[in-house]
Amino acid sequence: MTKSPHILLSALADEAAFHLAAVEQFSALAALGLEYYSLRNIDVGKGVKNVMKLTLPEIQKLRHLEDEYGLNVASIASPIGKVKLVDKADGTKNAYVPFKQYLAKDVARACELAHAFETKLIRGFSFYPPKGAKPEAFLEEAADRIGKIAEACHRSDLTFGLEVEANLVGQTGALLAEIHRRVNHPGLVLVFDAANLTVQGFSTAEVFREWEAMKPGLGWVHVKDYRKVSGKARGRHVEEDTLANFVPADIGAGGHEKILADLKGMLPALSKKLEKRGIPGVFLDLEPHVRGGGQFGGTSGPDGMGIALRSLCRVLDRAKVAYHLRDFDDLLAARGL
Repeated sequence: MTKSPHILLSALADEAAFHLAAVEQFSALAALGLEYYSLRNIDVGKGVKNVMKLTLPEIQKLRHLEDEYGLNVASIASPIGKVKLVDKADGTKNAYVPFKQYLAKDVARACELAHAFETKLIRGFSFYPPKGAKPEAFLEEAADRIGKIAEACHRSDLTFGLEVEANLVGQTGALLAEIHRRVNHPGLVLVFDAANLTVQGFSTAEVFREWEAMKPGLGWVHVKDYRKVSGKARGRHVEEDTLANFVPADIGAGGHEKILADLKGMLPALSKKLEKRGIPGVFLDLEPHVRGGGQFGGTSGPDGMGIALRSLCRVLDRAKVAYHLRDFDDLLAARGL
């Protein structure tokens, strides 16, 4: 489909590769017809590194490979915000970093990387409250820190996307929306992810309500799904490394068809809003986890990514949402013909 306005398809590139080599990641995505990717973990020849630890020569090599494979970075898929809000032992392995240091070093580094890869988007998170604590009690402190991150990104002409995820202060759509309301900054948008709600025990109808809560602050969408789990998980700590029931978007409990049909009506206004900030459009970023996922990443393999992309395209077709995959005209253009 090529109707306008249309969503932009992307993927967490490391999910498409078993060994995380850059060529393996880029080959898989290019073969699937994608033109954008989000950068998280990658091996540029000297071992697997998170994007935050890439050296200048590695960045330069990746930029050359991007040109060769016809890819552009949709977002820096950073781990910003996946640290403790409070320096308190709580039985988790989550790190604590003093915030002034975190802002000056980690956030500044993420901004540098966004400029190096010519993207306007940095994905991040809403900080961990102490395990077992009520996240509502930490909204003010989380919003204060996220506001400072958003301002740092804004000063660098970038936008910070806050993803909904279990165990964080912003673990539900409603909580994330409240953070967005309190921060009230143009440098902050929200990133929806249906599976990150279903793993907490949300029903399909409840996931849609969380989606509706996030819509006023929406920036882009991560796409993965999960088979229905018991509502008994609600409000409890989720052991992310044990989750094993991720599925493509057309067979899970996330209700993607209804969500994406709703997104269709938002596309004209949301695309215009994002374009004013230099963002090319509204991204759907595949993060399927169909071979498993955990706290800091997941894997699908090249076949799993292909299955997940075809699944998403079926949902988009049913919801009548326009999108584009590479075709022969794109190949001719790449050849200068």
